[in-house]
Amino acid sequence: MQISGNNQASHRILVIDDNATIHADIRKILCPVEAETALLEAESQLFGKVTRTRSSVRPQFRIDSAYQGKEGLAMMEKSLADGDPYAMAFVDVRMPPGWDGIETIRHIWNRYPELQIVICSAYSDHSWEDIVLNLGDSDNFVILKKPFDNIEVLQLAHALTKKWVVTKQASLRLSELDEMVARQTAKLTAANEQLHSEIRRREQTELELQGSEHRFALAFKASAIPMGIMHASSRVYLEVNESFGVLAARTREEIIGKTSNELQLLARPEDCDNAMDEVRRKGRVRDFSCRIMAKGGEIRETLISMEPVVLGEEACLLVAVLDVTEQRKLESQLRQSQKMDAIGQLAAGVAHDFNNLLTIIHGHASLQMSRPNMDEQTKHSLTQVKMAADRAATLTRQLLAFSRKQVMQPRPMSLNESILRSQAMLKRLLGETITLDCTCAKELPLVFADENSMDQVIMNLVVNARDAMAQGGSLRIVTDTETIGAADLVRHPEARLGEFVRLSVIDNGCGMDTSVLARMFEPFFTTKAQGKGTGLGLSTVYGIVKQHDGWVEVESAPGLGTKFHIYLAVTEKTRVRTHETSLFAIEPMTEHKETVLVVEDEAVLREFVTTLLQQQGYIVLQAADGLEALQVCKQTVAKIDLLLTDMVMPNGISGAKLAQQMLARRKDLKVLYTSGYSQELMENSGRLVVGTNFLPKPFDVNKLLKAVRRCLESESPNAARTTGLIGVEV
Repeated sequence: MQISGNNQASHRILVIDDNATIHADIRKILCPVEAETALLEAESQLFGKVTRTRSSVRPQFRIDSAYQGKEGLAMMEKSLADGDPYAMAFVDVRMPPGWDGIETIRHIWNRYPELQIVICSAYSDHSWEDIVLNLGDSDNFVILKKPFDNIEVLQLAHALTKKWVVTKQASLRLSELDEMVARQTAKLTAANEQLHSEIRRREQTELELQGSEHRFALAFKASAIPMGIMHASSRVYLEVNESFGVLAARTREEIIGKTSNELQLLARPEDCDNAMDEVRRKGRVRDFSCRIMAKGGEIRETLISMEPVVLGEEACLLVAVLDVTEQRKLESQLRQSQKMDAIGQLAAGVAHDFNNLLTIIHGHASLQMSRPNMDEQTKHSLTQVKMAADRAATLTRQLLAFSRKQVMQPRPMSLNESILRSQAMLKRLLGETITLDCTCAKELPLVFADENSMDQVIMNLVVNARDAMAQGGSLRIVTDTETIGAADLVRHPEARLGEFVRLSVIDNGCGMDTSVLARMFEPFFTTKAQGKGTGLGLSTVYGIVKQHDGWVEVESAPGLGTKFHIYLAVTEKTRVRTHETSLFAIEPMTEHKETVLVVEDEAVLREFVTTLLQQQGYIVLQAADGLEALQVCKQTVAKIDLLLTDMVMPNGISGAKLAQQMLARRKDLKVLYTSGYSQELMENSGRLVVGTNFLPKPFDVNKLLKAVRRCLESESPNAARTTGLIGVEV
């Protein structure tokens, strides 16, 4: 909105009052037709001598009237839309009904805050504090007390309209100044940017000309990458950064002025010549593999890059060294892990096939020994065969433990029995230079654990202790109990409340420092020479103990030996002991009438199981794999009572899938699984699938017959179980 010198445009007034008399009075004061002389005299008294003519006494005010607040707001909005706004307004405080003056002013100012307001009030409705509280602290309103003086009204009209005009003109002027300032600022910004660009170019030029001081500060002094500057012809180091000195384990003063060969910095001195030859051929070197030898003899695997630079008039090389020792170690560990996985798969496969063969050997030896009137020499030979098969079965379990593919069978067990059972083997493992002392607490409580896994924990700890006593020593294995209370949780960071069995393995070997203690359970971490250890022994111990909801504590110091403490919770479960039977005695034959479907891809083993079950009176059907078994089911009229199936079979149908399909047709079918090793029997960190009836290979005749009988007589052999698997403890 433009403000001109037009008086009419500058002196438009709106009167909002419900009293018509007020409108008339204000018009008489501000727009007189008569008594102009009297008004001139009054004005002269107020403002001094007046020299203007009657036509220029004062501007003519244009006055509009509104009798309610909403009407006044509408007139104000129309004036804005027409581009002819009001400069000021007289607003009565009290205007019933509808908005009062304060509410009217608030609505007007929301739309047009520049309007100058004269509040007409007798102070009966609102106090000054109320008005300020409602309208805020503003300089755009004054209060005129009723009844008002004519001169005062005239004075306010002149002052406030003039103020409105000046404010508008100032606002326009400020807008013009803002635009001018913005234009000038843009010019100054462009000039400043150009100046900064010029300064940067000059600084760059100065940096290139200043030489070593800027080169050291900007190129490599603060760099974490080892860097150095080498003279191209003499190969002398002119400067190195701090990281380079740390990598070489030498001070800056020891390196400056010497070549790599003089410093004996390279494990292969010819690497320097090879790198320089590549610089001459290609102009630079990128990721040249080189082994750097620190002052103490430590070898670091590095990748070296060389970039030609000119310093002053001298040709030099900027050398950057990337330490990839840890990366190479990780790559080596990955290769080791892949190798271990491959060996583990091989071991598991060998164990699976070997268990089939052992079952056949063991079973046929048992059958032959059950014949009456056997001579002692033949019986002794068969006994040796069976004992050898038992030892071979132990070997297959060790293979599965090594490959971490063993089926875990946690049950209440005594650590004392596990230690005493392994004591002879542990002594052979330690050798003649290390003495073994086993101190087992009497009446040690049972723990709920997998026996094979506990044997593995003990063996790994003993092997670790043996390697720490290269010159011989003593090893103690101790079992006791400890009750962990609230006060003990501070010294046992991973502990929890309760009663625990503690297994301690204590040696007087070389011990470990704090850096080794911090990493000893990390997979692939080892202090042995390369190729002397996998670094998986202690990590396996840690994983097995954690898998059993226990924890490991270690005490060690260089030269003071090491103490490993394994904590396992005491179990309230009781151990189910089985009746002792003769090693080779076969259960007496009993006539049975149930029908058993034997599914086994190993033909010799299938024939053995079939023959044995037929001798016991069972009706036996055979199948070499899952597909053939399904065909047998379709062709058989008789009811099949038991499915005895191997887990791992060819042609895409495993024992589990076969059982699933057959159970879908017959809900009361009993199922007994056998396997030397089956990945399908494991889930949740190697634990058996709950509710699977399982007979592990190799099994003897009695175990097979008992497992079959137990499965057939069970009310719900395929229901979920919580105490283990049928056929495990036969």
